[in-house]
Amino acid sequence: MRLRRLAVVTALLAALATAGCATSGGVGTDTNGNPPGANGGSAAVALTGAGSTFDWPLFDAMFKEYQESHPVTVNYQAIGSGGGQKALFDGTVQFAASDAFLSDEQMKDHPDVVHIPITIGAVSVGYNLPGVDNLRLTGPVLADIYLGKIKKWNDPAIAAINPGVRLPDLPVVPVYRSDGSGTSFIFTNYLKAVSPEWASKVGAGTSVQWPAGLGGKGSNGVAGQVTQTPGAIGYFEMAYAVENHIAQATLQNHDGQWVQPSTEGAAAAAAGAAKSMPADLRKVLIVDAPGEKSYPISGFSWVLVSRDLKDTPQNRELVKLLWWMVHDGQKHAEPLHYAPLPEEVVKLDEAQLRGLGAGGTSLLGK
Repeated sequence: MRLRRLAVVTALLAALATAGCATSGGVGTDTNGNPPGANGGSAAVALTGAGSTFDWPLFDAMFKEYQESHPVTVNYQAIGSGGGQKALFDGTVQFAASDAFLSDEQMKDHPDVVHIPITIGAVSVGYNLPGVDNLRLTGPVLADIYLGKIKKWNDPAIAAINPGVRLPDLPVVPVYRSDGSGTSFIFTNYLKAVSPEWASKVGAGTSVQWPAGLGGKGSNGVAGQVTQTPGAIGYFEMAYAVENHIAQATLQNHDGQWVQPSTEGAAAAAAGAAKSMPADLRKVLIVDAPGEKSYPISGFSWVLVSRDLKDTPQNRELVKLLWWMVHDGQKHAEPLHYAPLPEEVVKLDEAQLRGLGAGGTSLLGK
């Protein structure tokens, strides 16, 4: 059953990466409180986006609902955050989704891009270890696994934090994202925060020089490698672990508590950041966040869009869609293992959405 479910997810995402997938969505009201579909049966407007595989399960549900009551089709290609950013820069899509904010250098080249937080997720550390159902890992141990320093599952460093667990004499196979990935951005920033050696030798980013292991394309590719390889360990958005029944490691958080990935843990990690987020909503990291319940590998995911949108039917519908996603669309978050946006973040999103439009003329409400 696990392999069959994974095959379905893999086939779906592979189709999206090559051809895209028109999906549908939404019931709710428009920005003026009017019922959806106010265009009165006009031809559907096609919107295009690309990027994060981290977001795909949530986006699939959102877009399907939105199209049910709005004259819009949404074609979103889950090709990874790096691919989505490039597509936005190249002008081949109207919006990108990314779990990594743009660097200062990228912002110099694309100063009109705004970051709109769309959801919060936990990055699970999944493993395939026969006979072990509750594996514990600390940040430094996890970093040493991905540095290639820990090569066997019965290594003393793992055994010391798993008393009473019979760890097999099995090679450790770390699996990482081979494509530019916002999930890698979150994961490597966590390793950077908890391991000085990782910080100095590898660093953090959407793509890094991995010291050891196997690559997998997309979250589905990493999940597939973990599922099929005894001794494998990998990272992906929690929804992929839950859907494919992959065992998830319990991690020690910043306050020394042992926590499993959860929407509550991701929300707890984001709670402090939400109160002091910068107005441009960039450079917000919530890895290794303090708090008794905080899950340490959590992160925001953003929709990236140009601030200077021309007044076209597509752009007007895009702004309406984004407004709906940060309001009514948030009801899909928890059932799909994401944390809904805190109220403070929604208010910041609203301010950014009101500012979308060429020449200082907002497209919101048009």
